[in-house]
Amino acid sequence: MATTADIKNGIVLNIDGALWTIIEFQHVKPGKGGAFVRTKMKNLMTGKVVDKTYNAGTKIDITNVDRRDFQYLYNDGNEYVFMDKDNYEQLPVSAAVVGDAKNYMLENQDVQIALHEGSPLYVELPATVVLEITYTEPGLQGDRSTGGNKPATVETGLEIQVPLFLEIGTKVKVDTRDGSYQGRVND
Repeated sequence: MATTADIKNGIVLNIDGALWTIIEFQHVKPGKGGAFVRTKMKNLMTGKVVDKTYNAGTKIDITNVDRRDFQYLYNDGNEYVFMDKDNYEQLPVSAAVVGDAKNYMLENQDVQIALHEGSPLYVELPATVVLEITYTEPGLQGDRSTGGNKPATVETGLEIQVPLFLEIGTKVKVDTRDGSYQGRVND
């Protein structure tokens, strides 16, 4: 058994049979009283985020999660099919597990999948991906009422805000954490 001193971002805890990953943590040593660890955790099955505080030295149950490299192959209705880059086996993953990652995945893209006892927990994407704009209205010169941004739809179907000068067919870098425009990509 581990203690609260072993807490790091990204580790997975088994709490009452549910798997939770640590998003943020902070060791706090107040002037009076004992030290404690404040954590923000996300349930890997439901996606629920909670704050939990542990006293320093409390025993915790860290679960081993295998993060492996996969390549996204295709969407088969309500499942996404990935190929293990080590042994070339295919792994179907339900749409619920893939979640919002589907908005940033293109065929043949490399991702990491966290597995616990052979079952997929979540799909981890790179920090940014390059996507092509498939639809956007022409930017009107002098129209600055929206702060110089306009909506654009990228090839995965996700709608993002981009600068007025961008046109259909432009490749842009998109942040996978919040869907924000990061810049143009020149081929």
